[in-house]
Amino acid sequence: MNFFLTCPKGVELLLEEELHSLGIQETRQTVAGVYFQGELEDAYRVCLWSRLANRVLMNLHQFEAETADQLYAGVQQINWLEHMRPEGTLAIDFTGRTEGINNTRFGAQKTKDAIVDQIRAQTGRRPAVERQTPDIRINVHLQRGVATLSLDLSGDSLHRRAYRLRSGEAPLKENLASALLIRCGWPKAAESTPLLVDPMCGSGTLLIEAVLMAADIAPGLQRRYYGFNRWLQHKRDIWQALKAEAEDRRDAGLATLSVKFSGRDMDSKVLRTAKENAARAGVDAFIEFRNGRVEDLQRSDLPEAETGLMLTNPPYGERLGEESQLMFLYRHLGDLLKRQFPGWQAAIFTGNPELCKVMGLRADKQYKFFNGPIESRLFIYSIAEQAEQSEEQPSESGEVELSEGAQMFANRLRKNLKQMAKWVKRENIQAYRAYDADIPEYQVAVDIYGDQVHLQEYAPPKSVDKVKSFSRLNEVMTALPVVLDIPAERITLKQRKRQQGTSQYEKQSQTHHFFEVNEHGVRLLVNLKDYLDTGLFLDHRPVRHRIQQEAKGKDVLNLFCYTGTASAHAAVGGAKTTTSVDMSSTYLNWAERNLELNGCKGKAHRFIRSDCFKWLHSQFKPEYDLIFMDPPTFSNSKRMSNILDVQRDHVELVEAAMGLLRPGGKLIFSNNYRRFKLDYDALAAFEVRDITTQTLDPDFKRNQRIHVCFEITHKA
Repeated sequence: MNFFLTCPKGVELLLEEELHSLGIQETRQTVAGVYFQGELEDAYRVCLWSRLANRVLMNLHQFEAETADQLYAGVQQINWLEHMRPEGTLAIDFTGRTEGINNTRFGAQKTKDAIVDQIRAQTGRRPAVERQTPDIRINVHLQRGVATLSLDLSGDSLHRRAYRLRSGEAPLKENLASALLIRCGWPKAAESTPLLVDPMCGSGTLLIEAVLMAADIAPGLQRRYYGFNRWLQHKRDIWQALKAEAEDRRDAGLATLSVKFSGRDMDSKVLRTAKENAARAGVDAFIEFRNGRVEDLQRSDLPEAETGLMLTNPPYGERLGEESQLMFLYRHLGDLLKRQFPGWQAAIFTGNPELCKVMGLRADKQYKFFNGPIESRLFIYSIAEQAEQSEEQPSESGEVELSEGAQMFANRLRKNLKQMAKWVKRENIQAYRAYDADIPEYQVAVDIYGDQVHLQEYAPPKSVDKVKSFSRLNEVMTALPVVLDIPAERITLKQRKRQQGTSQYEKQSQTHHFFEVNEHGVRLLVNLKDYLDTGLFLDHRPVRHRIQQEAKGKDVLNLFCYTGTASAHAAVGGAKTTTSVDMSSTYLNWAERNLELNGCKGKAHRFIRSDCFKWLHSQFKPEYDLIFMDPPTFSNSKRMSNILDVQRDHVELVEAAMGLLRPGGKLIFSNNYRRFKLDYDALAAFEVRDITTQTLDPDFKRNQRIHVCFEITHKA
C-alpha cells in the first residue's frame, strides 16, 4: 500500500528518519512530506507514534483529470460502498487546479458529487457532508493534470494531540516543537541532561512534548478521533493491540522518568493555560511552572542540576517599533546564559534571526524551519565555561562605569539639560524634549514626562548593521539612568518608523498606563506605553499656549483633534464652546477625559467622530471664531472616504475650514510634513502669515523643521 505523510516544510528529513525508527524502510522525501510503502498496520503505527507528521494519506487511485468530467469519472472508479455506509458522512480536502478545474472549492464539490451520486444510484440513499468529524475524509491533490485520490487516515492533523485546548499568542505547533527538540538531540540527550528549561514557555508546548518524548509516550494516545474510526475497512484488532502496547510503554516510561522540567513565563494567564495543558497530557507532575520574567531568572531558582538544556521560542517582533525592545530581551538572554549557565546547551528558535546576533554567542549549529509561512531558524549553542562581562559594569562603589560612547552621549544630554534648566523652571514645564539626534551616531529622541522618560529610536537605514545600531542604543539606555538619576524601569523605549495608514493609532501593548502632566496650567493625560505616540505632541506646546491665550469667549473648533489637548487649552483659556473632531473613537474618548480632568464638560464641549475631510464639507454655517487644524501628513485609513495627502489636499482643507470661520476669526493651520510648501497663490483670497518660528520652544530650536504653522484670516 502507498501512503503519503504531510509535514511542515523543513521537517522532511526528520520525518523520514522517524519512519525508519518505526520499522518503515521504503520511503522517499518530497517538499513538505514523505512517501512510504507499507501495510495498514504501519499507517496505524504512524498515526499513533509520529511526532512530526500532519496527515497520513492512503492512496486509493491516481488518474488524469484535466477537466471536471475527468475528475468526476476518476473518482467514480472507486467503489465507495467498500469505504463508508450509504447514510454516512464525508469531508473533501482538495488542492491544486487546472484550466478546467479553476478553484479548489469547485474541485471539492465535483469530488463530493461523484461519491454521492454513485452511492445514491446503488442504494437510493446519500451521504452527508460533515467538516469536523466525518466517517471518512477524502483528499484530492491535483498536479499537472493528474489527480491523486487518498483516504485521510489521520482525520485531523496529527499535531493536535488533544491536550491543548487553549494557547497563548503565536503558539508553536506540537509537531514543530517536537522537530526542534529532535534537532537538539532529544530524547537521547535526556540520558545525560537532567534538566530542561524554557524561560518563556507560553502555553507549555515545548516542555510537554519533551516529557512525552522522554517518557516514551505516544503523541496520539489521547486522541479520540482518527479518520479510520468509522471507515468500513478499519482493522480494530490491529489498532487496539497497538494502543495497548503504547499504554504499557507510557506506564513504564513515566515510572522511570528522572529528568526535571521547568517553565517560566511573565504572563500568569498563559501560565495557567500551560498547567492545564500539562494536566490534560498527564505530565503535570513532571513540570514545574513559575511566573516570572527572563530578566529575573536566577540559576538558583531552578531545580538542582549540574547541566541541562535551555530551549525557548522568544517573541521576535511583528508590531511597529518592537524590534529594538526585543533586542534587549535577546541581549539579556545571552548575558544570562554566559553568566549563570556555563556548561549547558542552549537553543533559540526565532523568526527573526537578526535578533540572535546581539546575544554575543556563536552558534554551533543552525537549522531552517518554517513556522507556518514564516521562515525561521533554530540556533544551538554550547555555553562556554568562562563567563563574559558586558560592556558596562558597576564599579566597586556601585556606580555604573560608562563606555566611551555612552559617556559621549551622557555629556551631550547633560549639556542640553543645563541649557534648558532655567526655561523649564520658569515656565513650569513637565514634558519636554531633552535630546533629538544631536550626535549623528546616536539617532534617538529623549523626551521627559515628569519622572518618566520616553525614548524613541529613529529606525536606522537597512544598510546600517543592526548589531552596531543596537550597541549604541544599549549605550543610550545605560547612560540615561545615570544622567537623569532614575531607575531603568521608568524608561519606555520605542522605535519610530515611517507611519502608514493608521499605524499612529495602533496599540503597542495593553498596559493602560495613563498619568498626568501639567502644561501652562492645563492638566493632560499621557500614555507612554500603549501607543506609538504618547497623546501629547511636545513640539506644539507654544501653539496650544497661543490657543489658550486667545480662546476667551470664543467658539473654538479643533480638527484632527487627536487627544484634544488643544481643546483642553482652549477650554481652560475661557472658550465659550469647543468642538473636537477626529475619526478615532479611542482618541475622542481620551480627549473627553482631558477636558473633564480640567473641569470642562457638558453641552459646551462637543466631540464628533468623523472623517474631518467629509465633516468639513457637510458644514455650511460660519460659527467658529478660532479654528485649529493639524492634519496628518498622509492617511489611508479605511474609516476615511478618501486618501489624505496634506501637500496635495491642504488648499481644499483650508478653504473648507475658512468657510466655517466668522469674520474677524482665525485659523491656525499646521502640519509636520518636512517638505511642505504652502500654495500661497491658491490661497490668495486670505491673509496668510507664517508663524513657524514663533511656535518653537527652546527644546525644538535645534530641529526647526519639526513642523510648519500658519495663521490664516479673512481679508478685510
